[in-house]
Amino acid sequence: MYSRTYYPTVVLSDIHLGSPHAKTEEVTAFLKSVNCDKLILNGDIIDGWHLKKSGLHRWKAKHTEFFKVIMKMMENFGTEVIYVRGNHDDFLDALAPLNFYNVKIVKDCIYESKGKRYYITHGDIFDTVTTQMKWLAMLGDTGYSFLLWVNKVYNAYRMKQGKPYYSLSQKIKHKVKSAVSYVSDFEKELVNLAKSKKCNGVICGHIHHPENCYYDGIHYLNSGDWVETLSALTEDENGNWEVKYFDRADYRITAFQEELAVIDKLITIAS
Repeated sequence: MYSRTYYPTVVLSDIHLGSPHAKTEEVTAFLKSVNCDKLILNGDIIDGWHLKKSGLHRWKAKHTEFFKVIMKMMENFGTEVIYVRGNHDDFLDALAPLNFYNVKIVKDCIYESKGKRYYITHGDIFDTVTTQMKWLAMLGDTGYSFLLWVNKVYNAYRMKQGKPYYSLSQKIKHKVKSAVSYVSDFEKELVNLAKSKKCNGVICGHIHHPENCYYDGIHYLNSGDWVETLSALTEDENGNWEVKYFDRADYRITAFQEELAVIDKLITIAS
């Protein structure tokens, strides 16, 4: 069996399981390629809005497989799971805070590592559209879903041409002045909050824009998403953070290695 890459901490957010735009197979393959002491699921893992609108039939076996992989990580590696609620999985509000077995469900929390404190939040608390005018946020979500549909069609064409995945939707958003301004304001607000909580940094998601940078001495980390950028945050044993992007080529190699491992095992049993 191929070896997993070890990270003390891995952060995932904005997977949107239940949405047709979720890259479920890819994020599951990513989890199969790593092991970690702590897995932080930083909001919008399950897209409760979409499931409520479209019905539970949208929940597929591949979505359940994602959680089975996490359970295996808990069983085999003792992984601690911290699930931070987001706006699309706000049904967790009724449960948070909750601790059971090796899982914590929270609205936000402080993460301490190598003498540094990080404030962890999904990030929607600063989105006044989301928190104060949910109907408008859902209307915007419809437009965003259309943009993701265009992205899906575009990448299906690129795959036929043998070209790698490219986030057209991200490129379009980066050209829209209001979107760029929103991202900038979002980052500054979260940095200010981290300062107020006497933290060295902030770890968030929500805006589907991965980042690893500093503002006024505060470490700003955003884990991105699994509908557009296919990204995650990883922390190494020295406390260094990195944005990791999923490589479909690596996924194909990993899948092939898994098939070879199964074949080898069958041969061993037969012999």
